[in-house]
Amino acid sequence: MAEQSQQSALGATFPAPPPFWQAFTPENVDRIAQLRAAQAGEAESTSSDTKPIRVLDLPSELRFLQPPEPPADGVWNCFGGRYFLTEPIPTLAEAGVEQLYTPPATPTGKHVDRALILKRLAKSLLLNFLELVGIMSVDPSQNTEKIQDLRTIFINFHHLLNEYRPHQARESLILMMQDQLDRSRAETEGIMRMKEKVEGILEGLGEAKLPESDDTKMDGTDAMEEDIGKGIWDELEKEFS
Repeated sequence: MAEQSQQSALGATFPAPPPFWQAFTPENVDRIAQLRAAQAGEAESTSSDTKPIRVLDLPSELRFLQPPEPPADGVWNCFGGRYFLTEPIPTLAEAGVEQLYTPPATPTGKHVDRALILKRLAKSLLLNFLELVGIMSVDPSQNTEKIQDLRTIFINFHHLLNEYRPHQARESLILMMQDQLDRSRAETEGIMRMKEKVEGILEGLGEAKLPESDDTKMDGTDAMEEDIGKGIWDELEKEFS
């Protein structure tokens, strides 16, 4: 009974925080950090493993502060729901929905085949919607069958789109990695351009001849350093302003 009430609470629209939030006190956080640091020091002398440090035999009040192991069976729970790491998409037959198209070979089906099916389903949606509008204008009580037809087409359309999810995830990852690579290359090129500019300024300053004056002769090194510093700032302001 208690387990059912707990599952109901976790599956609520706005579930309350899990009860183990009370274990995350500053004192407990400091304690587990010390234990991890001590175990990390021991691990460095015995192993070169780079996995996150897991402290064994934790006290009961600290066990919730350590993340659990990855699910070995590929099943995990979240807010009262049971999920699978590799959950296949259920077929239309399993969902009790009529399949309106001949599915292309999966996963070797061509993109053109799926695109053609989606276009046909979209045209069927428009046609059935127009028929529904006509039925509603003549006899609204006869709309049940046509609404059911629209529902079946929508489910077929949605199911075919869901088969693109792995492809979408793969392409999104490719774009993210390409964007990171482009940013890294742009930063590297910017650093190289800045390096060339700085080297050019330093070479120009090295070749510049400072005019001799009585003040320079009198003040010696201090006056020369002041002139060199002023020349450097003038060049930098001219280059980067």
